[in-house]
Amino acid sequence: MKLQQLRYLIAIVRNNLNISAAAESLYTSQPGISKQLRLLEEELGVELFSRNGKHLTEITPIGRHIIAKAESILCEVNNIQILSEEYRDDRRGSLSIATTHTQARYALPPVIKIFRERYPAVTLQIHQGSPGQIAELVQLGEVDFAIATEALELFEDLIMMPCYIWQRCVLVPHGHPLSELPCLTLYDVARYPLVTYVFGFTGRSQLDEAFRSVQIKPNVAFTATDADVIKTYVRLGMGVGIVARMAYDPSQDQDLVQLDAGHLFATNTTKIGFRRGTFLRSYMYDFIEIFFFTLNSGTGTGGGTNLLSRGSSYYLRFLGVASSVNGFF
Repeated sequence: MKLQQLRYLIAIVRNNLNISAAAESLYTSQPGISKQLRLLEEELGVELFSRNGKHLTEITPIGRHIIAKAESILCEVNNIQILSEEYRDDRRGSLSIATTHTQARYALPPVIKIFRERYPAVTLQIHQGSPGQIAELVQLGEVDFAIATEALELFEDLIMMPCYIWQRCVLVPHGHPLSELPCLTLYDVARYPLVTYVFGFTGRSQLDEAFRSVQIKPNVAFTATDADVIKTYVRLGMGVGIVARMAYDPSQDQDLVQLDAGHLFATNTTKIGFRRGTFLRSYMYDFIEIFFFTLNSGTGTGGGTNLLSRGSSYYLRFLGVASSVNGFF
């Protein structure tokens, strides 16, 4: 049995049992992968996949167990490589993050700025997607960290740690009737078409639950994953915007009025997470600490409450992420 055979096996699974697609993803040939799969099955004495002619149709029961073990083995191989890199140079490497547009656009910039100043030789990559896509990227080992608020049930196989709490705001053009009210109610907001996030993004489920709790069915006229797009359509008069408070920039959004909605909707908690069994390099620890302490500490975008303000580095150690020595989780 060879590691390359296990890599081929996992590639087949990740490409929906399409050997040609697996070969393309690994920059190799389809006959080569087919041959190695056949040799692996012969060595093990079991079939990993059911077949219909030359096509793989499904994973066999024993195949599922073996694939799970193969994924664990390849994860450990990757950890060995990371460990050797850490030993050679603990300030050089790469860090990849999967998150939503709102986090990438509004929460992460000050964090990334501080991190880059400390670690100029670390290459950073940010992948934007839906919560489901974010979970899949981390679980497949294609990114190091997930940062998410919505649909956290998708992250059960990851270690997820709370970072900060944030609230929403209502956005309207100057002169809008809602801007004249001393205190908004859900009934006031529901009188107008709403422009907000697509369900499954940036705390949208909490918003829906708030209206449902008072038996109101709002008229959601337009949805988007991008807060900048939402603000654009509020400016066009399509409706009242409901976005994360951090998405409002007083200097760039002077044509919009921000109305407090903290009393209308439940707060949201953004978390950062990584795969169990991952070896964290020292600069990865630092990124987590920077992420915790930058947001709402005077250097972030505001609109959030830092969950670590009560315990500082002691609380980080309680969570198991603050240490002068890197390690496994």
